Amino acid sequence: MRVLFDNTTDFKLDEELIKTVVQASLDYENIKDDAEVSFTLTDNETIHRLNMKHRGIDRPTDVLSFPLIDFTTENINAIDGTIYLGDIIISIEKALSQAEEYGHSIERELGFLTAHSMLHLLGYDHMTPQEEKVMFSKQEDILNKIGLKR
Repeated sequence: MRVLFDNTTDFKLDEELIKTVVQASLDYENIKDDAEVSFTLTDNETIHRLNMKHRGIDRPTDVLSFPLIDFTTENINAIDGTIYLGDIIISIEKALSQAEEYGHSIERELGFLTAHSMLHLLGYDHMTPQEEKVMFSKQEDILNKIGLKR
């Protein structure tokens, strides 16, 4: 498993935490092939611009996921031994404010956002109440397994 990091902020990112969440997400979904994920930590201005460009939503968001696999038409089989899952982009400003709002650590918030995004990269969504229930249950299971409890 490889995580390619790009931190465009002054925040001291715990890359090991992110790698742990990525690996726990892969393990949870029984992904045994080598996988690669791109992880970017950015600010509200940048994620706002990306949110507008790619989703047509004119505001900053906490996390954006850009999967490279379309699970409706593709299998998750690795072609060259590596599964290129896609990109995770997190706004540290939103993560910090949400951690404060929810009364937990920034580590828990970054872990949550990473697990959430990993599930999107693995084909999950939360457009219906049933999908949301499944996805949010999986997120909590992943975080509990690595000790990032609420």
